[in-house]
Amino acid sequence: MSTPGFDYTITRTLDAPVDKVWDAWVNPDNYGQWASAEQVALDVRPGGAWSAVMVIPGGARIPLSGTYTEVVPNKRLVMGMNVPGRGEPAIMDLDLTADGDRTQITLSQSFDTAEERDQAEQGSNMLLDGLTSFLAAA
Repeated sequence: MSTPGFDYTITRTLDAPVDKVWDAWVNPDNYGQWASAEQVALDVRPGGAWSAVMVIPGGARIPLSGTYTEVVPNKRLVMGMNVPGRGEPAIMDLDLTADGDRTQITLSQSFDTAEERDQAEQGSNMLLDGLTSFLAAA
């Protein structure tokens, strides 16, 4: 039973077909470009590990890692992210819905505090901005 938490859900329509959006998330070279990440390693399968060093504005580098819990190609990606000081990983659900040559993407997460949720939501919006720019240039 999950406890009531602080959730967010972001839905956007991307101007790219679903296979291109999927490839942007699961191809390490592509992910590194749009997510401002270095040293990207993605083992995209249930139980597979992922890691990346995010480079945030100002140049700070933040190492991130986790595992995939659900992988449905071109449809759904559920990944856990290891959070320092937290016993369980933070889970992010990514859902893709094809809409002709466009794709609806939905990201959602749940947190214990509003502060954690707000930080993650801001980060996810920045990620989606980068993804949108990457797909537009592709």
